[in-house]
Amino acid sequence: MAAAPEVPSSPSAGPNSPLEPQRLAPEERVAALMDGLHSILEKAVESPSHWQVLLDASASLWRYSGGNVALLMMQMAQRGTDEPTLVAGFKEWERHGRNVLRGEHALWVIAPRTARVQQVLLPDGTRHRIPVGDKAPNGAVDEGKKTLITGWRGQAVFDVSQTEGTPLLVPRSAGLTSVEVPRLWESLAGVARAHGFSVQVTDSQFGLTSGFTDFAQHRVQVGGWLNSEERAAVLAHELGHVLLHGPNDNVGKLYGSSVDHRGLAEVEAESVAYTVLKAHGIDRGPQSASYLSGWADAVIEAEQSAAGATSRKPASRVDIAKSVLGRVTAASKEILEVTDPPGLGGKVPAAEASLRVEGQQTFAGVKPAEGPPQGLEMSGP
Repeated sequence: MAAAPEVPSSPSAGPNSPLEPQRLAPEERVAALMDGLHSILEKAVESPSHWQVLLDASASLWRYSGGNVALLMMQMAQRGTDEPTLVAGFKEWERHGRNVLRGEHALWVIAPRTARVQQVLLPDGTRHRIPVGDKAPNGAVDEGKKTLITGWRGQAVFDVSQTEGTPLLVPRSAGLTSVEVPRLWESLAGVARAHGFSVQVTDSQFGLTSGFTDFAQHRVQVGGWLNSEERAAVLAHELGHVLLHGPNDNVGKLYGSSVDHRGLAEVEAESVAYTVLKAHGIDRGPQSASYLSGWADAVIEAEQSAAGATSRKPASRVDIAKSVLGRVTAASKEILEVTDPPGLGGKVPAAEASLRVEGQQTFAGVKPAEGPPQGLEMSGP
């Protein structure tokens, strides 16, 4: 069994660390969080093991953005405690019958500041947005209300290990059985169909690949010679392409061209497959994300050579790593919301829908049963 990669280290808490208990101004908090995220991504783009640890965490916390997954890992590592598993705000834990332990400091994630505005169409054909409740100009047609992101803020949350109270029952998988793999395949195929792609299992082979996404024909091909688990893995990889690498995809705007930087697209697709399968209890081991550094350098070189023709600043390695992580986690979340893996994706469910053990307070000090976990597990002390 291969040794688990080390958790990415991060700068120790200092005056600008998001871990410091003193109260920071909102802009200082966001700046400190962004500095920490920059440090994590620097390590991830240099080290395959650090990138894989981020993907492992994303598989457990898949309901969170990639940046916030990295920030939660960093802050738990600074505390010298376990990796985050279930994260919620102070009031949310109270609604679940759990209280934050005395002396615990919050973890911080980045959340959007939003505002509700009313969009109107003016008689001259232009569109304006006005605060909700303000009087619209004469002759304007109301086009409805919208929520806009106006900025960013730090949001305080706590991991379940920082709380005590009523245990939550969390589904957990020790790996898919031969019966469950076909169900995963069908749900993955459903994602493809929802995006207008048919899925074909065929003995025809495109080059030396086990799978191929044909955007012109809106078709995904998977090798018929593969076993059921391998087919699911290949289909998850191809879904990464379906969701991220269409002919008009934004990756072209970020990296120059999907065709020119196809290797980076393969890193993204394989990272999506790794995250999706890991969430379902299938560990594929080291994967092609190890080439992220090399492809990042290739992208930068291409951007620098074209810099004279455009005013766009060439991307840095960290810019590319941040983009890739965000795209991978967003695509993985879209898939996992359909395939519905065991666990809760890092966020506790609505209080009225949560599974509980009634009449019991805590399992602190109770040793788990021997052998691999089955069915439900207790989360929290």
